[in-house]
Amino acid sequence: MSGAELTRRAQKILHAVITEYLHGGDAVGSRTVTRRHDLGLSPATVRNVMADLEEMGMLEQRHSSAGRVPTESGLRFFINSLLKVRGLSAREREEIRERVVAPTADEVVHRASRLLSDLTQHAAVIIAPDPDQQRLAQVEFVPLRDGKLIAVLVTTDGGIENRLIIDDVDPRRLERIHNYLNQQLSGMTLDEVRERVIRELGEDKNKYDESISEALRLGHAVFVARPDRSADILVSGQANLIHEELEKERSRDLLKTLEDKETLVRLLDRTRHAEGLQVFLGAETAMAALTGSSVVAVSYGPEDQPIGALAVIGPMRMNYGKVMSVVDVTADTVSQLLAALKSGQS
Repeated sequence: MSGAELTRRAQKILHAVITEYLHGGDAVGSRTVTRRHDLGLSPATVRNVMADLEEMGMLEQRHSSAGRVPTESGLRFFINSLLKVRGLSAREREEIRERVVAPTADEVVHRASRLLSDLTQHAAVIIAPDPDQQRLAQVEFVPLRDGKLIAVLVTTDGGIENRLIIDDVDPRRLERIHNYLNQQLSGMTLDEVRERVIRELGEDKNKYDESISEALRLGHAVFVARPDRSADILVSGQANLIHEELEKERSRDLLKTLEDKETLVRLLDRTRHAEGLQVFLGAETAMAALTGSSVVAVSYGPEDQPIGALAVIGPMRMNYGKVMSVVDVTADTVSQLLAALKSGQS
């Protein structure tokens, strides 16, 4: 029998067992279920159904004399089919906004990381907006001495970046170079700019126009030959992962995982390219250090082109309803604030 074929009675008992376990952390027995949940069933009946659920892999009994606890399969069925997520109130939403709002995109993301950790009492991880997804507003070259130039990049969200390049260009030609590059590249993401510059450099027609060739050479120095920039990973509340239920060795592995930028990017990239809120349980994270943990994650930014992702990492025994609501509302708030900053609204 699969989870989808569970009887209504079995679903109610499974819901009761998991609710009790998530709240108290102890194995749950049949008498606890009948005493605290109005199911209209005897302890013997509940005990038989719990035994059936154990055979199905939804529950497990770690000690012969103890009650039962949910397995990953049981938790997955609970989250997908039984959990009723309570939406946050208007006041709770406003409090989140008040704590996250900031004058810059970087500060919005930093505040969101701290907020998630504070409200859930778990670790929070955020991939900041990918710098290569920023859109170029304009580029300008300022001549210095000794054949050096400062390339000033302005993005559509108001960001400014200066890059020093070495190229002996006649300053009198710079205006035409500015006009050509801005006409060709403005409005593109920095990823798209790189691709365009490389493609234009390969076009034979551009090899014989000295001004265009010079402009593309400068564009290559700024956008293609520059050092790679990777998205920042913000982690808050690492200490929340250390609790009595966790062995010291696993605690060290968890903390080490949170220091591994590439590992976190791989995990959250799965979220950034998925639709809606994602919950990864234990082995579903595909990371040994997170075997006994859960990850609640979601992307943020425009629906058609997310620019980052945020997540809460905690023990398998977490308040999923609360965490999922907080993560979802925080992501929505961050998306709104970043959009407002990009458009220049207050």
